[in-house]
Amino acid sequence: MARGAADADVFSAIADPTRRRMLDLLAEGERAVSDLVAAFSLTQPSISDHLRVLREVGLVRVRREGRRRLYQLNPGKLKELADWVATYSRFWDKRLDALGSYLDRAAGETGPE
Repeated sequence: MARGAADADVFSAIADPTRRRMLDLLAEGERAVSDLVAAFSLTQPSISDHLRVLREVGLVRVRREGRRRLYQLNPGKLKELADWVATYSRFWDKRLDALGSYLDRAAGETGPE
């Protein structure tokens, strides 16, 4: 799969541990900005900056409910990211299977002791 499926901005966005933790919290359900501010030792403007980055790359969506802004995960963008990572999971599965076969053959050549 080409890397374009999950563009580089998404990777930059999730490189930040605060943003990854925000995604963890949003995976539990939709949250208001005030809930996210309470969960971190950061100012409201800092939280808003992190949410802006996540929103701009499409990892979260926002909706208004009265005066509150509620954030939620965007599962479609996360799927693109998961698909890209899965490519490398399959790569490592094949490599580890090959290593296992090699070790089995090597053990068979030396025989039981």
